[in-house]
Amino acid sequence: MSRKMKNKVIPNLRIERIAAEGKCVAHYEGKVVFVQNVAPGDLVDVRVTKGKSSFMEAEAINFHEFSKDRIEPFCSHFGTCGGCKWQHINYDLQKQYKRQQVVDQFTRIAKVEIPDVLPIIGSEKTQYYRNKLDFTFSNNRWLTREEINSGEQFERNALGFHIPKMFDKIIDIQHCYLQGNLSNDVRNELREFALKEGLTFFDLRNQAGLLRNLIIRTTSTGESMVIVQFGEDNSLDIEKVMTFLNSKFPQITALLYIVNLKKNETFHDLDVITYKGKDYIEEEMEGLRFRIGPKSFYQTNSEQAYELYKIAREFADLQGNEVVYDLYTGTGTIANFVAKNAKQVIGIEYVEAAIEDAKLNSSINGIKNTIFYAGDMKDLLNDAFMESHEKPEVIITDPPRAGMHEDVVRMLLKLKAPKIVYVSCNPATQARDVALLSELYMVVKVQPVDMFPQTYHVENIVLLTLKK
Repeated sequence: MSRKMKNKVIPNLRIERIAAEGKCVAHYEGKVVFVQNVAPGDLVDVRVTKGKSSFMEAEAINFHEFSKDRIEPFCSHFGTCGGCKWQHINYDLQKQYKRQQVVDQFTRIAKVEIPDVLPIIGSEKTQYYRNKLDFTFSNNRWLTREEINSGEQFERNALGFHIPKMFDKIIDIQHCYLQGNLSNDVRNELREFALKEGLTFFDLRNQAGLLRNLIIRTTSTGESMVIVQFGEDNSLDIEKVMTFLNSKFPQITALLYIVNLKKNETFHDLDVITYKGKDYIEEEMEGLRFRIGPKSFYQTNSEQAYELYKIAREFADLQGNEVVYDLYTGTGTIANFVAKNAKQVIGIEYVEAAIEDAKLNSSINGIKNTIFYAGDMKDLLNDAFMESHEKPEVIITDPPRAGMHEDVVRMLLKLKAPKIVYVSCNPATQARDVALLSELYMVVKVQPVDMFPQTYHVENIVLLTLKK
């Protein structure tokens, strides 16, 4: 089947709807066809890229009619950069399909009775809403088909994002609509300076070159952090780059750098050197200050994070006398956010550095009723832990995309807390976990929140209560 169908052209295919992961769905001879970069209502010719017995994947090669729901993408990099795949779909429809994604996942995976999913909480900002972006330096810039066919020579150094599914190809980003403030200026000025000075951009295949990675973080309080990763321990050139950034952008409040000689860009095990200013920035929420270090996780849409946490707090409905377990607490943002309404909050997180941040955030805000533990959730949350701590009346859990380990779910069933508030960035794994919890729990409320406009990602909060 796959060999026969691959590269087959299917004409006049009507795109029907959006499915999971942003792909659109059509049907051909009784089989589902998944198509990228189209909109419901488009009439297209497609070329099959993968054929299976029950479905096909295809790419659009010609448009006969455009959907009435299409809008003009605002970014010149749309279609190549993989960051904002839904720019061509109006925002109201984006929200509609994100909510439907939650409905579909719970219907097909959880297979439990749920109340009507509440209307999705949209983001007031649909551009410039991110507070953190990572850019990659590369000596292997992505060339367009027109550039390749021209036969001309082009600058191959780039600073931007990875092309989807191509680890060594980087699209040179001129203007990114995901992060505002000084983000575009820092990236473009640094690129121009590096080219002018003849500094080497990283070779991702051969793992060589000075300039490797650029991270820019901003906060609603007006603070900013810029981190440059260097692939060579060249003190003269490092000083040259950092001096330039310091003089060109004196408003940066935390200017840091890392020498990374490893084969990947992760730096949790590396020293971060403060070149100028503080080694952290601070975010604010309802008068609480949250300190964000270079290795700290913080929700990348600050305004929507506040909406998310308010819903979690509302679902928890704390009266002031409850013990709360905050699982996968990260830097303790939710734990500290709800602490004033609880008797005690116990936060558990795998990353030790994050737990240190959580304790620090409690300290700087004068919060004294939180306790934080670092360790693997499935190992730490055991019978011995239960015996040495009060049982929770409320459990808040906010796991990574993979969801909760089955051992953690089993422990939640053993704990029998009256209430679980499950925050998730992946409704599919959330639905899987809810199916396991349905042995003892029923779903009372489901609230999607859009944290990432122009993408297919959706955050979702579920309130579960013990069955009577």
